[in-house]
Amino acid sequence: MYLTVQRREDMKKLIYVAVAFLMAFSLASKAIAEDTLHGILKRGVLRVGTEAGYVPFEMRDKKGDIIGFDMDLAAEMAKRMEVKLKIINTAWDGIIPALIKNDFDLIAGGMTVKQSRNLKVNFADPYFLAGQTVLIRKALKGKITSYKQLNHPKYKVSSKLGTTGESSVKRLMPRAQYFGYEEALEAGMEVARGKVDAFVYDLPFCSDLASDALKGKVVHLDEPFTYEPLGWAIRKGDVDFLNFLNNFLRQIKGDGTYDKMYNYWFKSTEWKKRIRKD
Repeated sequence: MYLTVQRREDMKKLIYVAVAFLMAFSLASKAIAEDTLHGILKRGVLRVGTEAGYVPFEMRDKKGDIIGFDMDLAAEMAKRMEVKLKIINTAWDGIIPALIKNDFDLIAGGMTVKQSRNLKVNFADPYFLAGQTVLIRKALKGKITSYKQLNHPKYKVSSKLGTTGESSVKRLMPRAQYFGYEEALEAGMEVARGKVDAFVYDLPFCSDLASDALKGKVVHLDEPFTYEPLGWAIRKGDVDFLNFLNNFLRQIKGDGTYDKMYNYWFKSTEWKKRIRKD
């Protein structure tokens, strides 16, 4: 009889401890989330961490201000929150620790969503896929509509040595003739010169070449065929902020705002006037 009563008492204690822990965890998570959103609204400023060095996502203009695709998205975010935007340039190797320390509210810096990073921070839904795309010779327009069609011995495909572009060609187009170059620009130029049939590299780089230096000389198959998502990083526990960011992304994609920004930064060269010297 004593053992039965003792076990009941022990069970009650365990239940009390479990309930107390869950309540404490819930309150802590809620406090963290409220701190971020309420903190932004209270100070009237959205603080965004980035590193100005990933064209055209974030870079310096002629005046020294940080501009880019990420910065336009952040500005729109702040606008819809009815607060000001503050960009905080931070060294990449310390950007996650700075976020955790609350130096800013989120990271918008072309950050690839990786599981190793996800152990330290939470990511909103991907806002950009920066995978590998293809530039093909103008003569192949309509004949080649997918990277898969390049997997044939008659096609010559280039990329930069030691990159994910090179590994993608070797893994997904093993039958094609591969030509590796020290510089990505040289590898891309070879398509316009007719020395190779296609060039495989990161979407932003290929998009820039196709809309500027090689405009009218190549065709850009701009649908990424590898999955390299970019996402906004926030502190763990920010459930409310995460919800806001995901809904914001859905809204701007649905109302045309996202496409307008995308076309400006990735399908035109107008923005280059802001960074080039006259």
